[in-house]
Amino acid sequence: MHSLERPRPDVVPLSPLQYEEIVRRELATDLGTAGDITTAALVPRGLRASAHIVSRRDGRVCGLSASLYAFQALGKVDCRLLQQDGDDVTPGVVLAKLEGPAHVLLSAERTALNVLGHLSGVATATRNLVRDVVKAGPARVVCTRKTTPGLRSLEKYAVRVGGAWNHRFGLFDAVLVKDNHRVMVGGVRAAVVQARAARGHLVRVEVEVDTLEQLEEALAAGADVVLLDNMSPSTLRQAVAIVRGRVPTEASGGITPETIADVAATGVDFISVGWITHSAPALDVGLDFV
Repeated sequence: MHSLERPRPDVVPLSPLQYEEIVRRELATDLGTAGDITTAALVPRGLRASAHIVSRRDGRVCGLSASLYAFQALGKVDCRLLQQDGDDVTPGVVLAKLEGPAHVLLSAERTALNVLGHLSGVATATRNLVRDVVKAGPARVVCTRKTTPGLRSLEKYAVRVGGAWNHRFGLFDAVLVKDNHRVMVGGVRAAVVQARAARGHLVRVEVEVDTLEQLEEALAAGADVVLLDNMSPSTLRQAVAIVRGRVPTEASGGITPETIADVAATGVDFISVGWITHSAPALDVGLDFV
């Protein structure tokens, strides 16, 4: 198995500071002001129960700690992990065992499974893309800022667990000149010059280009990275030939599981994909009482 098919060795586990507020907010949305009225009507408060969280499909697990926090936020629940973030699982694999008040297990179930299913879906989709790219070329898959509102840190963590890399986290940590920036300042060269003057020599300037002519202009202006937007594989090959390794190249725009291998084969250094964070299908996971 290629090393990039596993979680990258530098992936740092999620801190509780990154997920506790999010999970509590989701619980508050689900419980409202009246609480779980179905469970309250049917389940005695003193009843204890045991349950398993189980995978229903093949995939890569991600978000276990955030998921299990949903139970612990509502009561004293003993949670025992049988899998870890980054493990690849098949249908029927038990991910965690839970024991605690039955009403807590029932009331936290959907929030926990929503978190686990979504983040595992992001990690699974990412893993699959990385596997396709590994077979075609040395490019790295990266995510974008196209994330679900409120979940950016969790989704970007899931991308890393899937074996890929994060692009900039936000507007604050990198300069990326996009098409609308170019319109506002009068072209590629003007944008690069102004960005360089404002941020200094220690900050790299990436420029999005739509044509080979714009690419030539960005290189002449001193861009540090070029983003090749919505180019066909044949045009990407021409762009890589023009760059000749002088700066990193990034392909972006409309990249799918069906096309990513062809994009990787063009020789680009990075392939950015937005849908893996905001639109990856959730991994089917469930909670079974035992």
